[in-house]
Amino acid sequence: MRNDEIAGMLETLANLLEFKGENPFKLSAYRRAARVLRDQTEDVATLVRENRLKDLPGIGESIEKKIVQALTTGKIEKLTEVLKAVPPGVLRMMEIPGVGPRTAAQVHEKLGINTLQEFTRAARSGKLAGVPGIGAKKAEGFLGAIKFAKASSRRMLLGEALPLAERIVAQLEERGVRGALAAGSLRRMCETIGDIDILAAGSASGKIIGAFTKLPEVRRVLGAGGTKASVVMESGVQVDLRVVPPESFGAALQYFTGSKAHNIRLRAMARGRGLKLSEYGVFRGNRRVAGRTEEEVYRALKLPLIPPELREDRGEIEAAQKGALPKLVALGDIRGDLHVHTKWSDGRNTIEEMARAARALGRKYIAISDHTRALKIFGGLDVDGLMKEIAAVRAAAKKLRGIALLTGTEMDIRADGTLDLPDAALAKLDFVTASVHSAFRQDKEKMTQRILKAIANPNVDCIGHLTGRLLGRREGYAVDVEAVLKAAARNGTAVELNANPLRLDLTDQACRRAKELGVQVVINTDAHSTEDLQLMRYGVATAQRGWLEKSNVLNARATPPKGKSGGK
Repeated sequence: MRNDEIAGMLETLANLLEFKGENPFKLSAYRRAARVLRDQTEDVATLVRENRLKDLPGIGESIEKKIVQALTTGKIEKLTEVLKAVPPGVLRMMEIPGVGPRTAAQVHEKLGINTLQEFTRAARSGKLAGVPGIGAKKAEGFLGAIKFAKASSRRMLLGEALPLAERIVAQLEERGVRGALAAGSLRRMCETIGDIDILAAGSASGKIIGAFTKLPEVRRVLGAGGTKASVVMESGVQVDLRVVPPESFGAALQYFTGSKAHNIRLRAMARGRGLKLSEYGVFRGNRRVAGRTEEEVYRALKLPLIPPELREDRGEIEAAQKGALPKLVALGDIRGDLHVHTKWSDGRNTIEEMARAARALGRKYIAISDHTRALKIFGGLDVDGLMKEIAAVRAAAKKLRGIALLTGTEMDIRADGTLDLPDAALAKLDFVTASVHSAFRQDKEKMTQRILKAIANPNVDCIGHLTGRLLGRREGYAVDVEAVLKAAARNGTAVELNANPLRLDLTDQACRRAKELGVQVVINTDAHSTEDLQLMRYGVATAQRGWLEKSNVLNARATPPKGKSGGK
């Protein structure tokens, strides 16, 4: 079992015990252990084999025993025991955003509710609003959360799908399969993915299918034929493989990459030229005139190759016809990261550790951007703490070569639009990012005005994760994105594209609108650990879907951008 799977079991155990009213210190221990496991870059099996598991913080003898149980048997005895004592529908209830163990316990105790269906009916009938601490507005919010969860439960995050697909392709290559590629919405780098589609070229399709169905992570084979196979991985994700002849690989790759709307336009263009376009190739009559590569397919239609990220029928075909396709920003263009957390707030590494890891990834500068005092639960800094951190950043900068360290913060925007720390403190920083972290239920006008007020502050350089969404977990708050982008353009304020796959906020469409308005976009990782610094590629992918070029991205500049205050 993988680290994240065992961590999930510990978190489930903590949630169920909280539902039962168990000792809160025990719950905290399980949750801390789960967090520690998720943060480990080493595989838990290695730690157990080398007897180093107990060296991790928060892993005592009791929790170590449970982790070893999970690793060796696939189960944790205590979790199995608790699951038998808790109504089976309770876990489903707790998966709904905002419905934690305490709320589930309340509605179970007051209304005898044990299933998600009962919970939903009670919310619709008004019974849920009668439970202390819930009320009509909160009950209505639960209904929206249930609807949102159902819609998103069938899709996985780009950050989950891409590493899985890359592992599959690498394992196929180890088994002699050359040139396999992910297709579908994953190749277009959409923010969420349904099933994963893999395409491979080869004449020995039976051998390729056999290699695929025997991969280590395959849990179950749904079907396997001469050229197609479908499997379910250990993670529960369905992966489909299709094997095509080499002479058709480019056409099949284009076809199965999509999008549907883009493909419909191409087929219409082909018909207009007396051609037929399909997954087998481009044909004039019965003669194949293109198909081995995607370049051939597009060239047959008198088009340059259109990057997969743009294939959404959003003007990319017209741009291609005019020779006006954008030269998309690439991961190699990114020079800095202007939103990085450390142990000074809720990060897991020191300033120097984050700087060295960023330098190893080719970054030339980073901004240390820890939280401010409003987020006390995350170790947010007051003025005195921020001044001490500024001194620590400057001291670390003197020790390091090859990377510049900027002083910064992720400043909390309060409910009334004021900032969490005074202007005098902010003026001492090199780069200030301001973000909303509270009062998410404000109406659209109030939330928009709140953010506009922050943009108007002369010390704010960037607005962080503009809509506050968490993909698959929480819808973004109501905000007039157009008004915010126009205000950012007027004030010379940048907007963040948060590269964390849970956020990818700005959306691709908002990125494109920012480009049209002349607003600089900052692609940041919002890193809370050295590993998180590698999330940059997901932000770059979204920027590409948003037609952004190097000149549109603030942290693609070779030298650190100068904040409005200049860190005086």
